[in-house]
Amino acid sequence: MNESKIYRSTYLSQQYHKANVMDFPWEQIAGVELVETVTGQSCTDTTTVRSYWWEDMLCFQFVCLDPYAVSDFTQHDDPLYEQDVIEIFIDELGTGKRYIELEVSPNNVIFDAIIHNDGTGTITETDLAWNVSNLQTYVVKENDTLVYYVVISSENFDQPLTHDRSLNVNFYRIDEKEDGTREYQAWSPTGAIQYHLPEKFGTLILQ
Repeated sequence: MNESKIYRSTYLSQQYHKANVMDFPWEQIAGVELVETVTGQSCTDTTTVRSYWWEDMLCFQFVCLDPYAVSDFTQHDDPLYEQDVIEIFIDELGTGKRYIELEVSPNNVIFDAIIHNDGTGTITETDLAWNVSNLQTYVVKENDTLVYYVVISSENFDQPLTHDRSLNVNFYRIDEKEDGTREYQAWSPTGAIQYHLPEKFGTLILQ
């Protein structure tokens, strides 16, 4: 785990609990910027990630500068990672051996799976039969920016969401350019074009 990467998810005010996730006061909370996953340098097309939580849900917003977005996939669990996509990895137990992989395409197509990893970056099993229960996702285009919203119900976690609880996570984005090149972004850089390195995950704390 990358102990230098810590992000504190903000507890959602009760007045917004029944509101649509797109109406949350996202601009009021701090976000984290994704960087190029190999070098840790700034990205050409920026991505900012923010998070709120409540006892029954964990919510994310990705704000992505993306003047050229491409994704031809239309079916659930298609290989979205072959084109433009945002990704959230959540390792609830912190072992690096079993974690959620959740992806959303610019067209709001979903890939979700439980990944089994040997802890060093080798995937031993991808459980595509598993789906995130009661998942909510939205993608909104605002000029050259795509804004992704993700709401994960607490029923997908083994333990309750409570203050000061921590989860090992990483946030990713694959950004395909018009010339066909791809920029691989991460919150906690992995040092390789390889996202399945749980020892590089950061920590999300429910504040």
